[in-house]
Order: sequence, then C-alpha cells, then structure tokens
Amino acid sequence: MIRVLLVDDQALLRAGLRMILDNAEDMVVVGEAADGTEVVAMVTRSAPDVVLMDIRMPDVDGVEATRLVRDRFDGPRILILTTFDLDEYVYAALRAGASGFILKDTLAADLLSAIRAVARGDAIVAPAVTKRLIERHIGTSADPLPRSELELRVLTRREREVLELVARGLSNAEIAGRLFLTEGTVKGHVSRILAKLALRDRVQAVVLAYECGLVRAGNV
Repeated sequence: MIRVLLVDDQALLRAGLRMILDNAEDMVVVGEAADGTEVVAMVTRSAPDVVLMDIRMPDVDGVEATRLVRDRFDGPRILILTTFDLDEYVYAALRAGASGFILKDTLAADLLSAIRAVARGDAIVAPAVTKRLIERHIGTSADPLPRSELELRVLTRREREVLELVARGLSNAEIAGRLFLTEGTVKGHVSRILAKLALRDRVQAVVLAYECGLVRAGNV
C-alpha cells in the first residue's frame, strides 16, 4: 500500500482528494495537514511514502514545507499540487527537493498514476517542462548562479555529456542515439550521475545542470 499524506489549506479539496485515494486499492491516506507548519509532525507520526503538497498555503507554504521535510527525512517523496504549470513556486519547490508537480485540475486517474510513479522513485515532470520552468525563473547567464560547476568534478567526461543531454530534455533512447550507446548504458550513466551528485531523480539533475552552468537558459 502507498501511504499518502494530504497537505492543503482547503478542507473541501482535501476531502475530494481523500475520496479519490480511498477508492484506489493500492493507496491509503495516513493523515491530513491544513498548513505547512503541521507537515513535519505529521510525517513523523504517519510515515508516508508520498506527501501530496499544496504549493500555496498561509504561514508556511509548500516550498518551505518541502524544504523542511527534505532536511529532516530521507523517505517520503513530495508531489506538488499547483494551479499553474509555470508558477514561480513550482521551480522553487523542485529546487527544494520535490519529485514533480501536477495541476489541481488533473483527472483522477492521472493523479493516481502520478502518485504511483513518485512512490516507485520516478520523477513525473518531463525534463523539457523542467527546462521551461528554469528558463523562465532562473534568469539569464548574467544572473548569479546558485550552484558551482565544481560540484560536477566528480563526474566523468561521459557522465557530463549525458547530464547535459538530460538537461536539454532528451530521453534515454535519444541520448543513446546521440552518443552511439545502448539505452541500457545510458540508464547506467544516469543512475551513477544521480548517485554521485546525491540527487533523487532526473528532475533534480536538470535543475542542478542549469544552476551549475552546464546548460544555460535559452542556449538549447
């Protein structure tokens, strides 16, 4: 069973989400929180696999709540609920450690699929969408970058090539064709990149590649 914690300041929305999840045979709602201030205590108490997190809440919003969870826990993965796919808060939440985001008007079947994907360790935001978010919010190359390229020194030359192509939105199959490798070899490279850089998924790899300057906004 996938254990889900609901975090949203609207009681009606939480009730609707609970109804959808309760009808899924492989999910159980283990708790609800109406504000980001409650999240850490709820995660401690309920040990969820996935936190379904509203992005905009009073007092402590979804970005800060995501950061608090990531700083204190290794286990739960965070799926952001938002109204707009280019919300500036979404980019901040991905930087803070969220594994992806979905829109609040998502169909119930797609919501369940997203939760399942996040629970098994996948990122549900396509790299191309992440790239679009970054290019809108990180600014131009003239802006100071949040991370240093020195962080990438642990990667081999081939791993840097693979990371750059991941950041440009290419799939494993497309990267394999570009670099004349097998898809399995590319998958292995991606796994080692994530391990070496202590990243949870491809979305965070895309964010890091931009913030370290490996790929520049607008230079695709």
